[in-house]
Amino acid sequence: MLRTLLCTAAMAITAPAMAQATMEQGSSPAAPQSATPAAPTAPAQPQGSTPAAPAQPQGATPAAPASPANSIASIVDAEFPAYDVNKDGQLDQSEFSRWMLALKDQEMKSTGNTLPADQVTAWANGAFTSADKDKSANVSKPELISYLSGGAA
Repeated sequence: MLRTLLCTAAMAITAPAMAQATMEQGSSPAAPQSATPAAPTAPAQPQGSTPAAPAQPQGATPAAPASPANSIASIVDAEFPAYDVNKDGQLDQSEFSRWMLALKDQEMKSTGNTLPADQVTAWANGAFTSADKDKSANVSKPELISYLSGGAA
């Protein structure tokens, strides 16, 4: 269920980027473009629209679609600093649990399921134990990516 949520989030995050790339390729010279695009806090799409695939130059080989592990890695790279409160490059159990509880909360809201708080906390503690492969009492980015990818990374 967590992997499904992460893959859905990855798709939601990449869709605006694909749409933006398409808009930049077809934009008119009168429309100024920012040198540094602002990172959106939440993916937004106009209602009823679907993102168009970026145009490929003739004779170009289409790029392979991003694998779920790459999508998870990009999400981890983007979100990790927000949860790494002490900025040591690793998540202690408190930092990790805060992230997992936020993910579980999103999952429960999207599915309509609820669990008692003690069960959610127990789940987060078990997730930390599983993710901390080297038993260092911290979860590194690679460990987190591996855990969220189901061990595929």
